[in-house]
Amino acid sequence: MQRTANPWMPVRFRPWPPNLKMINQITISNFRNHICSRIRTNGCKNVIITGSNGAGKTAVLEAVSLLSGERGLRGADIQNLSRFDGDGGFSVFASTNDDTDLCVYLNSGETNRRAKIDNENASLSDLARFLRIIWLTPKEDRIFVESASDRRSFFDRLAASFEPAHIGRLTRLNKLMSERGGAIKSGADKNWLDVLDKQIASTAIAIAAERIRYASELNYFFENGAVSVNGMVEKLIVENTVTNAEILYFEYLQNNRDLTGDKMVIDGVHKSDFGVFNKILNLPAYITSTGQQKSILIDLILAHTKLVHVRTKQNILILLDEAIAHLDESARTKLFKDLNDSDAQVWATGIDENAFKNIPNAVFVTCQNGSISNIVVSEKTNA
Repeated sequence: MQRTANPWMPVRFRPWPPNLKMINQITISNFRNHICSRIRTNGCKNVIITGSNGAGKTAVLEAVSLLSGERGLRGADIQNLSRFDGDGGFSVFASTNDDTDLCVYLNSGETNRRAKIDNENASLSDLARFLRIIWLTPKEDRIFVESASDRRSFFDRLAASFEPAHIGRLTRLNKLMSERGGAIKSGADKNWLDVLDKQIASTAIAIAAERIRYASELNYFFENGAVSVNGMVEKLIVENTVTNAEILYFEYLQNNRDLTGDKMVIDGVHKSDFGVFNKILNLPAYITSTGQQKSILIDLILAHTKLVHVRTKQNILILLDEAIAHLDESARTKLFKDLNDSDAQVWATGIDENAFKNIPNAVFVTCQNGSISNIVVSEKTNA
């Protein structure tokens, strides 16, 4: 894999041979409304979970998402994941097709999740080495028209798939900004503020450079769309060298140490925004229809999946909650083909099983009242 000289320019990729990693079986115990549910995927790369509202479909996807080591697709507090009439603990146990066992669990009376890999204690961050997971929920359906902060969080999570330090930098920046605001309010001397501003400038430049790099690399695979990141710091990087951009932003911070109504008002990566352009319609995504926004969002996730595959040699699990909502039949047909062609195992939920009838290589799971009542392998599967 050959990289161009500039950190924000696209990478020239040489794809690796596919080696699809999949979940063969997952057991969910005392999680949300599930007492004990088990799903065997029968070697299928598409797992379709259907059932009525409140049946526990999204809970299955949430359980799978915890195997990423993150807080899960709902971002819920850990104490809210245990079954309401249980003992306060839960477990999610999965076996993959390369004979790896992964487990995330919460013991009764504890407040922190634990992880095991092949029955050995592991850190939550270790799980990402075995499964890379990305998800879309109904919350993201309006990502193009909601707040800039929501888009930043969404794209920063994607960018962190390749650079784990990215999230750490964002956390560090928030802490430094808070410390800077307190220092200005307390009348700290110039030398101390200079130290803080240098640290902020260095961290902000690293964050902006990673965002630019990710957007440009993603666009290599994003055939129907294009992602851009817009902000003061990103513009400084594009128009200057990284070193000069850091100096210029530091000087900007030095010259903006005033408070407005006891609040620090400065520009930076905490105000940057991401844009997505629909190449097919030749329009920004945010002014297209709800269905068109959903289609381009899924295309973006598929492009991300390809990027993960060539960058890491690893495959990805895609979790789609109510994925086909707002999509017409032709859009669903295209989606199912694209998903089946992707280097990913896909877990998707929906109310109507018939809406998924054209998806190949699928196992259909019926969820009812927090239990799995039926598992049927599609006739079109290669399993």
